Parts: sequence; structure tokens; C-alpha cells
Amino acid sequence: MKALPPEMKYENALILAEGDYVMAHGRYTRPDEPNWIVVDVMRFKDGIFEEHWDVIQDEATEGQSKSGLPMFGAEFPRQVEKFS
Repeated sequence: MKALPPEMKYENALILAEGDYVMAHGRYTRPDEPNWIVVDVMRFKDGIFEEHWDVIQDEATEGQSKSGLPMFGAEFPRQVEKFS
């Protein structure tokens, strides 16, 4: 992702396409902040990019997970502590 600050990292997990729609599911690792789990939804018309929507949520920690499973990959994210 060229537009990301150098301290952020994007990991893609899955890309789905059907008809004019493409969805990408991934994780943004953010220093000193909770990671984001994101789904980007894009619509194309006649091969031209037309629209974009996204869904973003903080990645659940192990303590927040109701299922005991991570939201992304096989391991839970690092814990982020905030100091005021």
C-alpha cells in the first residue's frame, strides 16, 4: 500500500470477486494503536473502478475474544498499552 505511512503494515488474507464486485480482507498493523481488521469492497463497471466502501474494526485481543480464536491468522495480535 503505497499511501500508508512507513510505520504501518498491511497484510492481505483474502480477495473475493463476483460480477462487478471485489472484496479484500486484511489487517493493518499500527504502531502504538490497536490493529485494524478491514474489508474493502470495490465495484467496477466495464473494467473501470467506480465505487469503494470499507468496514474497519479494531482487532480483538485474546482477552476480548468470545470464541478464544484470533480474528486474523493463527495468533493474537500484540497487546497495545496506552499511557496518558
